[in-house]
Amino acid sequence: MCEIAVLGAGVVGLTTAVLLQSEIPDAKITVVADKFTIDTLSDGAAGIFRPGTSFSGPNPEITRQWLFDSYQHYYKIYKSSEAAKAGVIEASGYVYSKEFPEITKNHFLEGLLPVYRPATPSELKLCPGDWKYGAFFTTLVIESRYHLPWLTNKFEKAGGKVVIRNVERLDELAGQFDAAVNCTGFGAKKLCMDNKLVPIRGQVYKVKAPWVKMFFYGDYDTYIIPGVDYVTLGGSRHFDSYRKDWDDHDGAGILERCYEILPNLKQAEIVRKWSGLRPHRDPVRVEKEVLQVGNSTLKVVHNYGHGGYGVTTAPGTSKYAVALVKEFLENKISSSFERITVSSFINLCLWLCILL
Repeated sequence: MCEIAVLGAGVVGLTTAVLLQSEIPDAKITVVADKFTIDTLSDGAAGIFRPGTSFSGPNPEITRQWLFDSYQHYYKIYKSSEAAKAGVIEASGYVYSKEFPEITKNHFLEGLLPVYRPATPSELKLCPGDWKYGAFFTTLVIESRYHLPWLTNKFEKAGGKVVIRNVERLDELAGQFDAAVNCTGFGAKKLCMDNKLVPIRGQVYKVKAPWVKMFFYGDYDTYIIPGVDYVTLGGSRHFDSYRKDWDDHDGAGILERCYEILPNLKQAEIVRKWSGLRPHRDPVRVEKEVLQVGNSTLKVVHNYGHGGYGVTTAPGTSKYAVALVKEFLENKISSSFERITVSSFINLCLWLCILL
């Protein structure tokens, strides 16, 4: 039985762990992390399936495959009896702009979602403001407050093991596991000394506004996204900022912009303020690496750098990462078979020499 470690317990790590169990059922999978559920970056996410148009994998074909696989993965859950427990719901809404028509277009979603069309003139007047451009679409929202515990329960029920541990160097795992999948998000910057990994600081409010049934996007990274229990109001996007704590100035700007779109949000109760660092990398890193540790090696598959689209793209990149792990293991089996074959051939030659 091979042993595989998954580093990280956010949505990328837990999705990877569950997919590994499904694709390699005879393997022993261990999730190793020092942060779980509410302490992960995933917990603060609005969770809407809407990748930015700049999201990038190693090439356009793989990028589109990741997004297709992700949507199909979540849609299958949405249509199942597990949808409520998993926190996967369907939602429709609008993206508006007063100045930038390109904001309302998304080449990734057009053709993938069941509905993605230009907003009609009457729809542009649904919210206050002189909106000139718009689009309407239907997508999925994945509520991490439900989805992370659901994934954890699914993983443990299938025999998975969870270990609370802070891993400072990947080579610590050599000799303990046959392979490791690195899903440490922004933690990979230090763990892998990856200078391409850049923080994008963001913050959101979680509010009680049960009357909000549709999502809305506006200019300047403004969004209103209803989830299972709360509505997420955002946002902010500060490239290469390492500040983790809440900024009142940014918070005031978020509320002002969201109130302009939906004035009745002024009545909503604020239940939580969240700020964090999104792990941005171009391209997202999903690739193999073999680390030489003394006389042994550690096979690593990296799966990090999703930026603000970790929830959106986790299933697609994780499926890709699992395929890379299987390649590693198949090569190991093949190498072992070759060694046995060579050894058997040598023994056969020796016996023939003796008999002759």
